[in-house]
Amino acid sequence: MSLSTTTEPTTEPTTGAPAATAADAPASSLSPTLRQLWHRTRWFLAAAVLLLLAGLLLAGLDNSAGYPALDPRSPDGTGTKAVAELLRGHGVTVSTTADPGALATAGPDDTVLVPVPDLLTSDQLRALGAAGHRRLVLLSPDSTALDVLAPAVQPYTGDGPEGVTSAATAPGCTLAEAEVAGTAEAGGRLYRGGPGTAACYPRLGHPTLVSARGADGSEVVVVGSGRFLTNEYLTHEGNASLALGLLGSQPHLVWYLPDYAASAAANGDKSFTELIPSGWSWAAVQLAVAVVLAALWRARRLGPLVAEQLPVVVRAAETTEGRARLYQLAKARGRAAEALRRAARHRLAPVLGVSVTAGQVDSHTLLAALGDRLTDRPAGDLAGLLYGPPPTDDAALLRLADDLDALERQVRQP
Repeated sequence: MSLSTTTEPTTEPTTGAPAATAADAPASSLSPTLRQLWHRTRWFLAAAVLLLLAGLLLAGLDNSAGYPALDPRSPDGTGTKAVAELLRGHGVTVSTTADPGALATAGPDDTVLVPVPDLLTSDQLRALGAAGHRRLVLLSPDSTALDVLAPAVQPYTGDGPEGVTSAATAPGCTLAEAEVAGTAEAGGRLYRGGPGTAACYPRLGHPTLVSARGADGSEVVVVGSGRFLTNEYLTHEGNASLALGLLGSQPHLVWYLPDYAASAAANGDKSFTELIPSGWSWAAVQLAVAVVLAALWRARRLGPLVAEQLPVVVRAAETTEGRARLYQLAKARGRAAEALRRAARHRLAPVLGVSVTAGQVDSHTLLAALGDRLTDRPAGDLAGLLYGPPPTDDAALLRLADDLDALERQVRQP
């Protein structure tokens, strides 16, 4: 059975030379040259150098001196170096310690300032309370520290918020230091003062500064927030006067530097993220950047297409015969017949002056043109030949192919 009408024309060699084979191709090395390796890896190497320089720069910046909030050595806005220098200017000796045990051994006539006493253990809190300092200033303590150091003062736990933002507030009490300072920054945690306490700077009806005196003459001052001590707000309202009054009443001030990385409970379990050193976060960011750059590098085109000689030349007739055999094995007579008819219609249309629209030939126009050209053939015969039902057997398929060839010859040579 012939299916030559559905394939491209057969391509014959232009010379008598035999078909080229893979063995005839010149031998060449597949190993990349140094120039090729450089062109492939230069952007990756440049990205690696940039990452290395960025890591060194970040490491250098990380070594710079940095202090936490309320640190008397810090000149930052959240630091308290200004108030420390102000106290020294008024003759107060300011010393710092990061050892909680040193707080209990300070002089009985000293002032001790403890920012965030929640970070101290129960034993350390009891030792600090037993020392009997003349004045103990606690910044934003919770109930655990207050139960040990100032039982008469407790955090506010009502229906409203337990803390508020700092704002200028009138003293509203008879505490001498507050009366001298007048309006000052007050906020943070709210407290409830018991009998014998001085409750000052109320916010939402609850004090943010409470002074409780003991029978031995010692005093514990509870302050909801240390914002009034910071370099940024020290000059606002009466903050400087309040700081001098609370911290400068004694000739020596011991300023505790808490370990903010420690948990509130010394024996408490740490989460997985808390166990990871802070430097590893930067390493993870750099690794992510490296992965993205490597993905972008590998996503680039590998280069232009390389022409390759085919080992053999396959003629179009062999492809046609192979496809015909597949149709025959599958018994796809209808598919083969439609391929023959479609190819015939597409070849007849330009000869008869019928246009092909979107790859399709209008059946009515084609049959009308064929009827005008071949007046001796019935219209039903032409319609059955070009648009009829599929053949029922191989013999009918062969007759259809012969009839289509005869029709084309008759149209071309009427």
